[in-house]
Amino acid sequence: ALGARVICDNIPGLVNKQRQLCQRYPDIMQSVGEGAKEWIRECQHQFRHHRWNCSTLDRDHTVFGRVMLRSSREAAFVYAISSAGVVYAITRACSQGELKACSCDPLKRGRSKDERGEFDWGGCSDNIHYGIKFAKAFVDAKEKKVKDARALMNLHNNRCGRTAVKRFLKLECKCHGVSGSCTLRTCWLAMSDFRKTGDYLRKKYNGAIQVIMNQDGTGFTVANKNFRKPTKTDLVYFENSPDYCVMDKSAGSLGTAGRVCHKLSRGTDGCEVMCCGRGYDTTRVTRITKCECKFHWCCAVRCKECEDTVDVHTCK
Repeated sequence: ALGARVICDNIPGLVNKQRQLCQRYPDIMQSVGEGAKEWIRECQHQFRHHRWNCSTLDRDHTVFGRVMLRSSREAAFVYAISSAGVVYAITRACSQGELKACSCDPLKRGRSKDERGEFDWGGCSDNIHYGIKFAKAFVDAKEKKVKDARALMNLHNNRCGRTAVKRFLKLECKCHGVSGSCTLRTCWLAMSDFRKTGDYLRKKYNGAIQVIMNQDGTGFTVANKNFRKPTKTDLVYFENSPDYCVMDKSAGSLGTAGRVCHKLSRGTDGCEVMCCGRGYDTTRVTRITKCECKFHWCCAVRCKECEDTVDVHTCK
């Protein structure tokens, strides 16, 4: 308990409620840390070909540094994917028996049915309710301290992320019966791979809706009357994004100087777009790869090593 207190007191940027949860559930905090690694990886995968590549800026206590100062659609995505990452990691740890406070979903007991007929609940259903409940308490605590527009935006996008994980629960079953015939089935609910949540939230980022606070400060209205109202599953943001071309720490932009680009691509990873018209440098790089691999009976694969010279383009 003393160890937990020392650790929790030394995590910068936690508000009181978060510190209390940290001290009460040190094992869950470990999962929150795993969740952070997971969502940062996913965020960087989703934006790997973009000027903003989800780079973490001089890691201050928010894990995500200054990108978050501006209330842009990038901030909306980060809040959603980070909440989702926490839900995912805690739910997984519950199922794997790593946490004292939770285990498999206790409600999935007895019989049920789907389009294929009846089945028995068995195995270990992912306890997504617990994951969502804890993530809501822990992640939202920071936003509940202040009652401003940005806090409202963050709370909305946090919830989008939490519910996104739930959307991809799938029923997995095992067949019992004569020679595997499915006369009897035992089923459980399992989360899908986190990539599905990442892909989904990335689509939500593309369709994010710009909003303004309504008069009484309790919610949003659309900034442009021609757009539809945001639903609970839409990401929302207030400010336009910077172009991320040049370093501007106050806006959360690292700039694209030194980023690798693809000369022939017409997309966001092409040198024209990525380098913002500044041009690019080309260097010849020799790579050694395995080639002409042959399979030898029984169980060996033998390859030659080939040298391959390629041009690498980096933005000026």
